[in-house]
Amino acid sequence: MRIVCFVLALSCLLAPPRARADIYAFTDEQGITHYTNLPDDSRYALLIKSPPEPSPQRGAVATAIRGDWRERAATYSGMIDRAARTAAVHPALVRAVIAVESAFDPRAVSRAGAQGLMQLLPSTARRYGVGNPFDPEQNVRGGASYLSYLLKRYNNNIELALAAYNAGEDAVDRYGKTIPPYRETREYVPAVLRLYKQFLTRAT
Repeated sequence: MRIVCFVLALSCLLAPPRARADIYAFTDEQGITHYTNLPDDSRYALLIKSPPEPSPQRGAVATAIRGDWRERAATYSGMIDRAARTAAVHPALVRAVIAVESAFDPRAVSRAGAQGLMQLLPSTARRYGVGNPFDPEQNVRGGASYLSYLLKRYNNNIELALAAYNAGEDAVDRYGKTIPPYRETREYVPAVLRLYKQFLTRAT
C-alpha cells in the first residue's frame, strides 16, 4: 500500500513467516484517516487485531472482522459482488484486499497517496477510468479490474498477483516473478490470503 500500509520483514525469500498484521489508525486535523501496521506516530491507536492462525486441533477459522468493521464490510457487499463478477475475480479476494488495504474505509489515504477502499494510486485509478477514487463504486470497480489483470498476468498465481498489487508489477518481475523481499509486501500477501480464506469459508 501503498497502504494502509501493511507488512513486514522476512528473513528468507523462499519461506514466508507466519506474520501478524494488526492495523492502527488515526484521523488527522483534515478529517483524513491514516492506517498502518507499523505505527510511527503517537496518535495511532489499534483498530483491528490480526487473527491468530487457525488451531490445527479444531480446524477453526479465526474471526477477523469485528465491530464497526463488520458493519462497513456489509455496507459494500453488493457493489463488491457486482464488481468482482464483472472482473471475473472471486468476491472473497476483493473483500480480503479491501480489508487489508483500508479496513473498509472509503476515505482512507496512505502515506504514498493511495486512496479509497482498494487504495488505488492515482496512476492506477487513471488506468482503470476511476475519476473519483473516494467513490466506493468506482474504486472497487477499478481495484477489481486491476486484480483481474494481475491474476491473468501471473497465470492465476494469487500470491504473485497480490504482491504486484502491493509492490507493483515491475518489482515482482524484477525479482524473477517471486514475492519481492520488501518488508511490507512479505507481510501483505499472507495477511490478505488469511482473510481470503475466511471470506471463502463464510461464503460456503
